[in-house]
Amino acid sequence: MPKAKKILIIEDDANLLYGLQAKFRVENYETLADQGLDENETMEKIIAYKPDYVILDIILPKTNGLDLLKEIKAKPSVSGIPIFVFTNLSDNDSRQQAKKLGVDVYLLKTDFNLDQFVAEFKKIAANKEKMQ
Repeated sequence: MPKAKKILIIEDDANLLYGLQAKFRVENYETLADQGLDENETMEKIIAYKPDYVILDIILPKTNGLDLLKEIKAKPSVSGIPIFVFTNLSDNDSRQQAKKLGVDVYLLKTDFNLDQFVAEFKKIAANKEKMQ
C-alpha cells in the first residue's frame, strides 16, 4: 500500500480545521493541524513535518497567511510544497498577491462545503502529481 500523503492544515477556525482534518483522514491522508498562532512555530512545523501539501488560510489571528506563504516559498527545503489557499478573501488584490507569491491553488471558503473542498483538493492534487 502506498504511503499516505501528508497535509498540514493551517486554519484558525477550530470547527473547519478539525472538520478538514477528519475528512482527509477518512480519505487516507495523514494530517497535522496548526491554528496559525505563531509564524515561527508554524514554519518549524512545516520544516519538521515536510508535508506533501499545505492548506493555508490567509486570515490568521497572529500572523498574515500571505507573509507565511512568502516565507515558505523563500525556504529552499520547503519551497516546492504545493500550497492550497482556502480563504474568505475574495478580492482580486489578495488573489493576485497570493499568485505572485507562488500559491498553487486559491479557493474560496464560500464556494465549498467540506466534502466539496476535499473532492476538489483530491482532483487538483491528482492532476499535479500526474504532471510531475
